[in-house]
Amino acid sequence: MVWSGSWVAERLGVELVGDGELRELLGLALRRNPKRAHLLVSHVLGKHVPQYPSVVYGAGFELGRRVRELLGEAGTRRAVVLGYAETATGLGHAVADGLGAAPYLHSTRRPVEGVARAGGFEESHSHATSHLLLPEDPDLLAGDAGDAGGVADAVLVLVDDEFSTGNTVLNTIRALHERYPRNRYVIVALVDMRSPSDRGRLAEFAAETGARIDLVARNSGTVRLPDGVLEKGQALVAAEEAAQEVRATTVGVGSRSHPRPCTRVELGWPVGVPDGGRHGFTPAHRDRLEAALPAMADRIVAALGEGIRSEDAALPDGAPDDGTLSDGAPDDGTLSDGAPDDGTLSDGAPDDGTPDDRALDDRARRVLVLGFEELMYAPLRLATALEDRIGAEVRYSTTTRSPVLAVDDPGYAIRTRLVFPAHDDPADGPGDRYAYNVAGAGFDAIVAVVDSTADTPELHAPDGLLARLAPHTAQVLLAVVPSYIPQARAEAATPDVTPAAAVQPEASVATPQRQEEPRMLPEPLRGPAFSSYAPDEVGWLLQDLSDTELEAPTEEREEAIQSGGAHYAESLPVEYQPSEQYQDLFKAALDLSAARIARAVGAVTETVLAERGPRPVLVSLARAGTPVGVLMRRWARHRHGVDLPHYAVSIVRGRGIDANALRWLAAHHNPADVVFVDGWTGKGAITRELAAAIAEFEDSDGTEGFNPEIAVLADPGGCVRTYGTREDFLIPSACLNSTVSGLISRTVLRSDLVGPEDFHGAKFYRELAGSDVSGHFLDTVAERFGEVTDAVDADVKELLAADRAPTWEGWAAVERISEEYGIHDVNLVKPGVGETTRVLLRRVPWKILAKRGAGADLEHIRLLARQRGVPVEEVDALPYTCVGLIHPKYTRGATGADGKAVESK
Repeated sequence: MVWSGSWVAERLGVELVGDGELRELLGLALRRNPKRAHLLVSHVLGKHVPQYPSVVYGAGFELGRRVRELLGEAGTRRAVVLGYAETATGLGHAVADGLGAAPYLHSTRRPVEGVARAGGFEESHSHATSHLLLPEDPDLLAGDAGDAGGVADAVLVLVDDEFSTGNTVLNTIRALHERYPRNRYVIVALVDMRSPSDRGRLAEFAAETGARIDLVARNSGTVRLPDGVLEKGQALVAAEEAAQEVRATTVGVGSRSHPRPCTRVELGWPVGVPDGGRHGFTPAHRDRLEAALPAMADRIVAALGEGIRSEDAALPDGAPDDGTLSDGAPDDGTLSDGAPDDGTLSDGAPDDGTPDDRALDDRARRVLVLGFEELMYAPLRLATALEDRIGAEVRYSTTTRSPVLAVDDPGYAIRTRLVFPAHDDPADGPGDRYAYNVAGAGFDAIVAVVDSTADTPELHAPDGLLARLAPHTAQVLLAVVPSYIPQARAEAATPDVTPAAAVQPEASVATPQRQEEPRMLPEPLRGPAFSSYAPDEVGWLLQDLSDTELEAPTEEREEAIQSGGAHYAESLPVEYQPSEQYQDLFKAALDLSAARIARAVGAVTETVLAERGPRPVLVSLARAGTPVGVLMRRWARHRHGVDLPHYAVSIVRGRGIDANALRWLAAHHNPADVVFVDGWTGKGAITRELAAAIAEFEDSDGTEGFNPEIAVLADPGGCVRTYGTREDFLIPSACLNSTVSGLISRTVLRSDLVGPEDFHGAKFYRELAGSDVSGHFLDTVAERFGEVTDAVDADVKELLAADRAPTWEGWAAVERISEEYGIHDVNLVKPGVGETTRVLLRRVPWKILAKRGAGADLEHIRLLARQRGVPVEEVDALPYTCVGLIHPKYTRGATGADGKAVESK
């Protein structure tokens, strides 16, 4: 095999000497760096070279075991592990796992507002030099020193990928030792690459500090550099980059007019478990993560597709993949005609990474889990869990901020490079980021794992990471780990790290209080276990009450509600079973209005994307808003190739929104990204309810950022500013109950069923599956997306330029009708086609007011009214197509023996 450092060695005269495994462990590359031109590229670190995750994790874990043997049980219990950003954050965490009982912290280049800095340091040869130490527990690095003059018994274990000059680690120890003196330090590295002149420094430094310092490394050796290698290396980098630029200009760069959509995987990351060691990671966190890993891996497997569940890695014909081609010859990287694969296609055109139109194998045989800069441990553990669960070949690597020259040569460690903009709003400003050895590697699927801080518009931009990955794989998945931000905040700011000092411990740092573990909230319910929707269409932030008897006759419910004896959310109406005539009416109405609905879906979705950012989190108000949320999600995928997260939550008039659902959303997403979705507005009661509920939640919970505005398909009442249309027309999903809403009931809130730490409840009517038209409704509307695109573009242009401030015209009309008809209760006046339909299906209707001349939009209303014996009164000057009036003086006598409403005398 060709050593992956030979290209650099031959051109610069660089020598890598050491023990027998060293060349298997390390390759060489070049970078544009004024301090060190060469880069040691590890094959087991999981940064630049995709590697089996078990190999990456095992390398660190085994080093941790060796440290455990060195320290003994007593020393291990007193150990704290410190890893270095960005390359050793995952390695250090694996070392801590190997020790078993040790807490872990890694340095970071990402300042976190309000979190006290325990120090910072400079890394002399790094591309980005400044590091911060931001432990949530200010005593984590203090050990057991007690007062300032004490000497800690705790051992500090410092982990880096390589130990070369030793400057970074020794300077860190020196500064921390001044503030937190201790008796013992252990330095851990994959490779000890000190030169002979540097090897004596460790003993000298130990004598200087009076502490014992041990070194544990997997391999050892050194790099011999000839004179002038820095200048020669810089010139070689410049020449190679210039040549590559010429080749790129000559060849041209291909583009994809139809990018493959990115599928978002909802991991179900355990609440309260940090995304890594930036603020500390305890053994208790480790236990909770270990318990959650199998389920998170299963969600990734489900998203990858059923085809990879097989454990035999078989090819489509059933034969195992043994690395040979179809003719039995070994796959040696040449093409079928014997020529080497030079990156061109069979027609002679350059291979720009664009997949051809041939059908891809339905199973992913090679999967890459791609971490993000400092976020190495979480994706590594997800990758190891995935490796245990599928027969596919799983590899792991991470993106980086370090620029390295790519040379497509087997003797060079960095064969390919993807460049994309930073997407986590870095403190040092925007800049390029890189993914190495991913392009051209033949991955069938790539699972990109980022933290929520980095789930930004830049990530999803046309030149962002996800777009850069798409041409090089058949499937891109995105998994977002919630960024851990300590609730404890420091009251005093500390000075910025200065380049002159190694570690700058601050004397006047307020001591933050320890964070309380947040309550554990369950993961969202998903189909097919709960609802007939596909699992990726919506996550229900509800509890399943399917086995609870909640239905009551409509008349009994109405009497109890109006008498004040019960709240409408404490029971459920008996599910309306539509007649064959009514079902035919629904289908006809759907066929007639599908394009109109598709246009409104497109308009409201594009407005949301334009005004709330390209990655909104759709949160529909169950259940009328849920079909709309699913359609908005489908539009975003159809038009933009993105999968928007979508959840359904409960809101109850007079009781507010489910606060636990808001807590779950805040723990997993940025509240500012949440967009609440409903089907339509009536008089605007829920709009006002939501605004009041969000304000109350923020006051009581301390969580801020939720925007209470609602996005709806139709806003005939003039109650919101984000809508698809303000026309009052038939939305066929209003014609039915659960059978058009994923077979889910209305939401339930009753104190004996819903505790203070529970989600609101609902039922899944599995027994109605034969009548379910939920999927038919969605598919029928979505099929019309293509034909309304131009109209949507025109609508959105007009909407974005218009004054869309709420007029509350509907509320004024409702108040007028309430008085004119002697009802004196606006809650019994239900304006609009959707709300009127609900009155006829769920409540005891008194009469229906229909706008004179209203046509097809009211056919189903007239049919339901005839079936229930309810009069339809045509009126003029009605701002809605129709208004439903609930019987204002309801008693059991208001319903005849046949169950029909009695006309008012």
